[in-house]
Amino acid sequence: MKIYLDTADARQWVLPAGCPPVIGVTTNPTLVKQAGIAVSLSGYLQLIAQAGQAQMAELMLQLPHTALDEAAQWLDELLPAAQRVDVRLTIKLPCHPDWQALLQYVRSIGVPTLLTGLSNPMQLLWARSQGADFVAPYVGRLQAQGRDVWSLIGACVALQSDGLMLLAASIKSADVLSRLIAAKAHAVTLRPEFAAELATDPITLAAMAQFDLDTQASL
Repeated sequence: MKIYLDTADARQWVLPAGCPPVIGVTTNPTLVKQAGIAVSLSGYLQLIAQAGQAQMAELMLQLPHTALDEAAQWLDELLPAAQRVDVRLTIKLPCHPDWQALLQYVRSIGVPTLLTGLSNPMQLLWARSQGADFVAPYVGRLQAQGRDVWSLIGACVALQSDGLMLLAASIKSADVLSRLIAAKAHAVTLRPEFAAELATDPITLAAMAQFDLDTQASL
């Protein structure tokens, strides 16, 4: 399973020892704003430069508007900037038909696409029909709404064989992460603080302390 960090704050792009390697970073306008960066072309160019400095292999950026002319202008600068720093760029768009024309434009120029906020099986089938590369259901939000999230996750995993990869987002617990690993989800996005919390565990620490005590007592 690939791990992406869900933040636009470059100061949080390094996890402590005990965490697996991070493949990249995923952002959206809300996360960009929270990081104190403008949701603008210059702000996104800043993020690409930071991803290159951090040696991140992948960066997922969400375009803020449906306007094709604006998107073309932005991508004319974002794509070469990413190539210069050896960062693979994926473009995120909301999973909604209002974004269909922009989705098809991004695909037509050979850029990977992710449809975010996917929440039901009809959207999943639509995403597949549109040729998206990734879908990102908000697992935590769906659970909070009382949805049967695991049937949707199962459907997403089933379509991975067609090339539509599951990027599960909004992970709130270690148990959910374990179930996603068991379900063979392609990737997850994690908040850095949540990932860091799982680098160790109280049960592991307690066992280590007991081992030390018993070692000393045996001498």
